Amino acid sequence: MIREKQVPIAEQPPEERIRNFNEVPFGYTEDEAVLEAERCLQCPTAPCVEGCPVGIDIPRFIDHVKNRRFAEAIATIKEANALPAVCGRVCPQESQCQGVCTLGKRFEPVAIGRLERFCADWAAKNGLDADESIPAATGKKVAVIGSGPAGLTAAGELRKMGHAVTVFELLHAPGGVLMYGIPEFRLPKEIVKREIASLERMGVEILVNRVVGRIVTIDQLLEEGYDAVFIGTGAGLPRFLGVPGENLNGVYSANEFLTRANLMRAYLFPEYDTPIKVGRRVVTVGGGNVAMDASRTALRLGAEESIIVYRRGEEELPARAEEVHHGKQEGIRFHLLANPVEFIGESGMLKAVRCIKM
Repeated sequence: MIREKQVPIAEQPPEERIRNFNEVPFGYTEDEAVLEAERCLQCPTAPCVEGCPVGIDIPRFIDHVKNRRFAEAIATIKEANALPAVCGRVCPQESQCQGVCTLGKRFEPVAIGRLERFCADWAAKNGLDADESIPAATGKKVAVIGSGPAGLTAAGELRKMGHAVTVFELLHAPGGVLMYGIPEFRLPKEIVKREIASLERMGVEILVNRVVGRIVTIDQLLEEGYDAVFIGTGAGLPRFLGVPGENLNGVYSANEFLTRANLMRAYLFPEYDTPIKVGRRVVTVGGGNVAMDASRTALRLGAEESIIVYRRGEEELPARAEEVHHGKQEGIRFHLLANPVEFIGESGMLKAVRCIKM
């Protein structure tokens, strides 16, 4: 008899978690992971593998979990994915592997992301966060510009092919958006550091405070003996609305706000003296994961009310359903089918936001 619903995952209660930056879901226990793995139909065509951007053999790793072969499960995942602890937490599985799960056509899909996270965490807990076996050196050198998820994944895959890999990172710590963009309560920084350490044990060299284009150019890298260059520099500068009042004090891009909160540790004030001002009422414009991260971060930094303003309806919110659900639990208010047309100030400080109904 197939269970219709996913095995629930234990979480911090909303009234507690809005006062801290600890991770919200606690993760599956061994028994819970086995129960969830038993829901997998082991489809011969495996649409979940087609839905996975890196092509993890999902039925095989889930079968290992079902039979409590957890070491074999994480080894299967790492054949295709260098960042399983990260992907198990923040990948949009509902629009990828879980979105095409055959079981999901009638019932809730198999919780593939939660099982991936379980395997990665189990391996770390049991000292089995083993290094990949590296083939003989090819004699080729590759420079990877940027140490976000794309750059780190490329570095891991290239290293597994036997190439020498050097990662050049602009900031003082590697990780890119994983470190500065995603809040601690959704992706703990120690998890990111653990994944990066695994890549370094594989032989990936990571250089920080390196501005490619200023300190060294791509042409110079090629002249220095690199055979190829992978450019993974991220999404770039934030986009603004182009409405009056955007230059008022108190108006932040989500990029700046989350960078101050995450990379510069504003959430640990006064231990870290990072300037970030959160008003009594905070409005976040947008409906994606970044907007949800900023809105939920504002609550944890002391905002009494946090509001999402989005120009479309709830069914069109691009954020993960889990993030929207968590936001609602925490008291985030959603003003949908609305769009800001002006930020209103007083003495140079933001005082109000004027919106139109769509």
